[in-house]
Amino acid sequence: MLKPMLGVVALTLFASQVALAVTGGGATLPEALYKGSPDSILPATFSYEGVGSSAGKRAFLTNDPVLFGATGSVHYAGSDSVLRNVELLDYLVRFNEEYGPLIQIPSVVTPVVVPYRKAGTTALNLSSLQLCDVFSGARTTWGQLLGSGDTTPIRIVYRVDGSGTTELLARHLNSICPTRFATGPLFANARLPLNGPLPANWTGVSSDAEVRSAINAVDGSIGYAGPEGLPLSDNAKIARVNGLLPSAANVVAAVSTVVPPTTTTARANPLEWVPTFANPTRGYAIVGYTNFIFSQCYRDANAASQIRAFLTRHYGSSVNNAATVAHGFVPLVAIWKSAVMNTFVSGNGENLNINNPNICTNRGRP
Repeated sequence: MLKPMLGVVALTLFASQVALAVTGGGATLPEALYKGSPDSILPATFSYEGVGSSAGKRAFLTNDPVLFGATGSVHYAGSDSVLRNVELLDYLVRFNEEYGPLIQIPSVVTPVVVPYRKAGTTALNLSSLQLCDVFSGARTTWGQLLGSGDTTPIRIVYRVDGSGTTELLARHLNSICPTRFATGPLFANARLPLNGPLPANWTGVSSDAEVRSAINAVDGSIGYAGPEGLPLSDNAKIARVNGLLPSAANVVAAVSTVVPPTTTTARANPLEWVPTFANPTRGYAIVGYTNFIFSQCYRDANAASQIRAFLTRHYGSSVNNAATVAHGFVPLVAIWKSAVMNTFVSGNGENLNINNPNICTNRGRP
């Protein structure tokens, strides 16, 4: 009986090792698309812990798995908040020599949706300037906002954590009312100090899912979230922005004019791979990418192999498109997928592909 038992133990340990092969996490906006749903797109060997974009970037940039409730190494992160110059420079100084370059690429296109609950209102349409009034607190009742006698207080539901969803919203508001909003992932900081402290009836939560629940719980509420789990075509629950709902067609229209990096220098710069859309000239107004951050170099050949396999599936085919759409997002167009594949997976002679021996020999993420 000993040998069979040893075999079972060995298989169990092997399965455990495979299950923990690729560790990551970050943004909650795409969390259900990535992990935990029947049609989630990440492989079984990938973990994904939804902790918010800022914490996800921090875990990856410092290789701190504790932020994901894990041990070992952080292999990748998901973030709707783009890498900042200061974050990239800090990584280059502290870790680039040991770990090698990092890769930041868009995963899917996302709108930031404005869900609301207001009795008697079934076709809410807000201009970008009205959104400034709402989220800055310049208008405190629904009557002030909509020009009626309604004294119902406006209750904002916002993210308290470092959120890429907040950053996408704040970037748009900054383009419309820069004296009221800065661009950043913390709502309390993005809402500029001249607006004063947050009103007592506003509610802070820690994920997009909690935003949805908190809005549904109290009449007079409005907030912002990713598209997951929301009825995007129902104007009784989702506000139009400048006349438009966040349909796939309206989201595509907002981002369709931007192409991938076109030069070797640009392709080598992680900051060039994720364009931002502060105030699109057409289509839905609050849009952006939710992104992946990977290393170029991994000392663990198994992790590198599994990451390449996932990237090939996600960017080298349309197999994940149905799930992407089902979760309310928009797949990348073919030109973007091809650019990612040619640059970081199959390689295009520019030494940017994962575990390229000219770059990664004797260094890499543990």
